[in-house]
Amino acid sequence: MNVTAVILAAGSSSRLGRPKQLVQFQGRSLLRRAAETACASRAGEVLAVLGFDAGSMRDELKGLRVRTLDNPLWREGIGSSIRCALGSLAPGSEGALLIVCDQPLLSAGQMNALIDASAHSPGRPVASAYGGSVGVPALFPRALFDELLLLRGDAGAKRVLLAHRDELVTLPWPDGALDVDTEADVSPRL
Repeated sequence: MNVTAVILAAGSSSRLGRPKQLVQFQGRSLLRRAAETACASRAGEVLAVLGFDAGSMRDELKGLRVRTLDNPLWREGIGSSIRCALGSLAPGSEGALLIVCDQPLLSAGQMNALIDASAHSPGRPVASAYGGSVGVPALFPRALFDELLLLRGDAGAKRVLLAHRDELVTLPWPDGALDVDTEADVSPRL
């Protein structure tokens, strides 16, 4: 299955007060770690959507097979980054595997499991399940792109997942509950 991994990394991390993309985890920035993970997966292409301090973020990706996209509307919220990515996917891409860099325990194995589940359930969205809910990383087939393109502001892809809960394929991923949003998340865990 030809899938594009999309790293949503355009935000300014207002809750954290500094760019979470540059927070260090095990000697690498969260953005670099997410990109390396995506490159190690079976995704056919890896895109990173950048916005806030795009130059510094681009520096973090040097030497990796990652195509960067500048989202000039990043201040509008994550919906604009999803739209930006979908608008630049190769015509042959059968799906978009959306990931974020603030889930430091993401592995290529989890990404590959999502790709495999999508190949076995064509046309259905596939999401990670953690913390009593579903979310990213999640793989959206091309058939759902029109719905993702309607997202505005901080409305993320979870809205589309929940709209399709009857056909949603979920894979347990307890490590997804660890994410970085505030300084309290950084200090004791990373």
